[in-house]
Amino acid sequence: MIDYLYLFLYKIFALLSKLLPRGFMDRLLMSISKFAYRFDRKHNHIINANLKLAFGDKLSQEKRDKIGVNVFYNLLQNIVGFMRRDSSSREEILKDIEFKNSYILEDALKSKRAIVLMTAHYSNWELLPVAVALEFNIDLVAVGRRLDSAVMDRILKRNREKYGVEMIYRKGAIKNLLKALRAGRVVGLLLDQHLGEKQGGIGVSFFGHKALHSPSASILARNLDAIIIPVFIHTTDYRKYEISFYKPIEPIKSKDKRLDILNMTQAQASITQSVIEKDPSQWFWVHKRWKGFYPNIYQRD
Repeated sequence: MIDYLYLFLYKIFALLSKLLPRGFMDRLLMSISKFAYRFDRKHNHIINANLKLAFGDKLSQEKRDKIGVNVFYNLLQNIVGFMRRDSSSREEILKDIEFKNSYILEDALKSKRAIVLMTAHYSNWELLPVAVALEFNIDLVAVGRRLDSAVMDRILKRNREKYGVEMIYRKGAIKNLLKALRAGRVVGLLLDQHLGEKQGGIGVSFFGHKALHSPSASILARNLDAIIIPVFIHTTDYRKYEISFYKPIEPIKSKDKRLDILNMTQAQASITQSVIEKDPSQWFWVHKRWKGFYPNIYQRD
């Protein structure tokens, strides 16, 4: 029954997102975000713990609160944007997106090398893979977590794959990603969340503090001589978006496999940090990013 309730709510909200004026919807989402930040004490605490660790006393509480509200607002804009795209054409999706440094991906595609795109839960991360797949006419394979709701999981998977983004689940992902790369497909990975040591996470420096990070892209790059291309999406108004490609991370293959993977993974963490620092309000600060080394900051009194 709960799945059908989710489906009903999704249909209603999707209809409202298309019928209501854009300005009114934005104000509604902001009101919901302010309410959520104030009364969701659990996630309020996580957001503030993360911001305090990352920036120390460089941010006032007023600035942390503003970022905290925007965390919820950004998430809601992701969801509403996903709903609006459900029946959009290629032209409609791409018309308000500007691509920067496109030559980086274009050159890699021409070289016929294996390509791994890496990004983070930043700005409209749901729009990013769809836009890249459509703009460059590529077969993109991405890894995602299976949703608890089977109905919503099917909707999410169908929406992504309709625009050329094949979704595979985390279990057995590396094997499937290697297969995809060998077949000439492009792989896209979200690599900014905590991954426990038992799951293969390795320690890197992130905002000056140790954090466990997924080495997936590094493993793929080292095994197949693949190039890792960082790509991030950004917006100032949730109407127009900018997708930027950054300097590629070349595969390293010395006699020290562990150090090779560590150095490539650190490079990914560093570029992610530099993007977040430019506009912290668009990153998903809700995740317990540093719990592998600083679990105490997430404990509540």
